[in-house]
Amino acid sequence: MLNKNIMTFIGCDCEYEDAKIVLFGAPFDSTTSYRPGTRFASATVRNESYGLETYSPYQDKDMEDYNYYFDSGDIELSMGSSELALNDIEERTKTILDDDKLPFMIGGEHLVTLGSFRAIVDKYPDVQIIHFDAHTDLREEYLGVQLSHACVIKRCYDLIGDNKIHQFGIRSGMREEFEFAKAHTDLHKFNFDGLKECVDKLKGKNVYFTIDLDVLDPSYFPGTGTPEFGGVTFMQLLEAIHLVIGNCNIVGMDVNELSPHLDPSGASTAAACKVIRESLLELSK
Repeated sequence: MLNKNIMTFIGCDCEYEDAKIVLFGAPFDSTTSYRPGTRFASATVRNESYGLETYSPYQDKDMEDYNYYFDSGDIELSMGSSELALNDIEERTKTILDDDKLPFMIGGEHLVTLGSFRAIVDKYPDVQIIHFDAHTDLREEYLGVQLSHACVIKRCYDLIGDNKIHQFGIRSGMREEFEFAKAHTDLHKFNFDGLKECVDKLKGKNVYFTIDLDVLDPSYFPGTGTPEFGGVTFMQLLEAIHLVIGNCNIVGMDVNELSPHLDPSGASTAAACKVIRESLLELSK
């Protein structure tokens, strides 16, 4: 059984035994290729979440109406070994899954998804991925390293194979990555066109949902390590989140790639908090 963190994300105050959704932080950014700092995201998000209300006017739901949410805190991860960090993330995810609860991870760089997804695949071998991101993340290696945030979706592909990864908002990557995607994944460039049709096809199937917040345009979300202009608006992202979670059987989820210190205004952290709140409420069915 997991213990409650001293400071929790807003509204995540129930006991572990009662929880349906368990949050945890994965403060890891050792493979960040440009601007580091995502290791501080989960702690900052918890603290700043108290600037939000528990009520969502978008959904007419209040987190206080659901005794569902438990925050187990950050995992203490090795900054010197990606494999050790991934193993610890996998173990935390497995603990949550073994107790028939839904794991919700706050990154961290995007590589942390692989640790959680390894545990998800063990329990749900038929699982598919919906992936929101600015970047393809389909490199075979980055500077000789296969365990990199630039390779995370390729590593997930290695576990589940063709036509089970659905990518949206993608606007950056090597030519080889886009060519790989044409043959092996369901990639949608620039925005969320085709998302409804994708979701309709995935109804009744197990889905892991991973959100790299740099899918947002930097004018909405500058606090990230690899900003990429030409992204979606905040309201487009919220609508897409409601569409996915409201219509798919989500078995695990993560939100990652906030580097809070890169946006001293706090606006990017506030955006991340709202994404998490809206996701948690939409998962409360």
